Amino acid sequence: MEYYIPVEPGVRIYVNDINPQGEKPILFMHGWPANHHLFEYQYNELIQKGYRCIGMDVRGFGKSDKPVYGYDYDSSADDIRCVIENLKLKDLTLLGHSTAGAVAIRYMARHNGYGVSKLVLCAAAAPSLIQRPNFPYGLREEEVIEIIQNTYKDRPQMLDDFGKMFFYQPVTEAFSLWFGSLGAVAASWATAYVACAWLYETLFEDMKCVNVPTLIMHGIHDQVCKYPLGVVQHKGIKGSKFVTFEESGHGLFYDEKDKFNCELMNFVG
Repeated sequence: MEYYIPVEPGVRIYVNDINPQGEKPILFMHGWPANHHLFEYQYNELIQKGYRCIGMDVRGFGKSDKPVYGYDYDSSADDIRCVIENLKLKDLTLLGHSTAGAVAIRYMARHNGYGVSKLVLCAAAAPSLIQRPNFPYGLREEEVIEIIQNTYKDRPQMLDDFGKMFFYQPVTEAFSLWFGSLGAVAASWATAYVACAWLYETLFEDMKCVNVPTLIMHGIHDQVCKYPLGVVQHKGIKGSKFVTFEESGHGLFYDEKDKFNCELMNFVG
């Protein structure tokens, strides 16, 4: 079942409820700059096991509407609330990858975890994607600025460069082209504005508000959201479970998809 869910006047979010009759719903939130197809290799296995998989395209990406505003974490969290309310989701597992992992944490704090009974963070960009005073982890600010500049200068090349640092395991040329196509259908302004948000968004206080069982999965070889971010998340989210992926980069859901899928299903139950 495919839906366009209004989140504010003139803005609709695309949602694919892949197995609406399934049990134990999981809302998959893709990272920058892709769309809900990023989790294809999770959907294929989980729907066969009876899970309800719901893929959501973040505003500006995939099939969702592409306004020129609303790319801060608060707006993204509010979009999630509208989707959960519209689909009347309860006892939901909210899964966020990369930037969407950060947004998922903001959702838990801003909306008190409405509808969510479990949280999954994979390669999450939290509590800060970039290094800051008293926070020596993450990317350097100038690296993010370069991504923003290259988005405006030559977005296809930027996407190609990003794809080369995304996975740790070798991928085929065909897979690389497919992965790049996910980002190509996003709005250029949305791609740049979300990257701009990395410069000012932090979640140090938000993490303290997470009050549901939380699974944190992070690859040691992650070049985008560095591995220490996962360690900090584990320390900052009370009672969380931390699983290290020894042979993964940022795309751990594909680098070690069998392990990823197993950990996810064991956690969801």
